Amino acid sequence: MSSVFLISYDLKDVKDYEELYQAIKDYSGWSHILESSWFVSTSTSSASDVRDNLQDHIDSDDQLLVTKMPDSGSGRWATTFSDDTVEWLKDNL
Repeated sequence: MSSVFLISYDLKDVKDYEELYQAIKDYSGWSHILESSWFVSTSTSSASDVRDNLQDHIDSDDQLLVTKMPDSGSGRWATTFSDDTVEWLKDNL
């Protein structure tokens, strides 16, 4: 079963985001929901595994937060996102 994680980051100074973006897109499912926030779907159940994988693609002065999303329950999220993103959330959360 897949787990869904929220990834948020703050890259200091001028950065090349493409390496981080590609590492995130390498997960089995992903949605770029806000400028510095993504959802990923992956077979790992550990937020620290996702963090450790992505940490290789940021600098030591950057910050990264990975949060595992709850597996079930109604009313867990509400948004003004695009229809495509809402569909991704419905399919994966």
